[in-house]
Amino acid sequence: MPSIYGLKPAFQNLLRPLTARLARKGVTANQVTCLALALSLLLGGVLFVWPVPVLFILLPLWLPVRMALNAVDGILAREYGQKSILGCYLNELADILSDAALYLPFVRLPDFGAGWVLLFIFLAAFTETAGIIGPLAGASRRYDGPLGKSDRAAVVGLLGLLVACLPLPAVFPWVFPILSLLLCLTCVNRVRHGIAEARSATPN
Repeated sequence: MPSIYGLKPAFQNLLRPLTARLARKGVTANQVTCLALALSLLLGGVLFVWPVPVLFILLPLWLPVRMALNAVDGILAREYGQKSILGCYLNELADILSDAALYLPFVRLPDFGAGWVLLFIFLAAFTETAGIIGPLAGASRRYDGPLGKSDRAAVVGLLGLLVACLPLPAVFPWVFPILSLLLCLTCVNRVRHGIAEARSATPN
């Protein structure tokens, strides 16, 4: 399935000069990960406490920055010798927690349906867990779509923009049910492709 994740190499190339400067200044991958998590929690908390539609414009402003920080911490870890066991845990857990914090404010908007938003949050975490299990099964970390982390960031950013700028149309109650269905498909793809990859790597 196509995914925005396929654009990651080109995105990383754009960020390499900045990453090199950060590395020279002694910035670590774990520091970048923690910064992205802290700012995501802060923004999610602000939107949850003050669910004013115009404030949701902060989501499409923040999510590209968060994606850039995620790319920077990966480059620092891989290309500047900063891989660590703690970093592995931080990288995965911080992403799941950040996602939940940024999606949760939508429960405060009655047009979306709180139950569907909570299901979306659960399935997003479940889908990332399916990707993380890949190496345990003898496959790679799976990033299959159609609704991986980068795709969700694009969709949620667009939703934030629509909430901030337009009256919510009648179709909005269907948004999170459809997204939840796409997350189920994403999870199936990650499991299926992970199994296929692991089997192909196993000698007959």
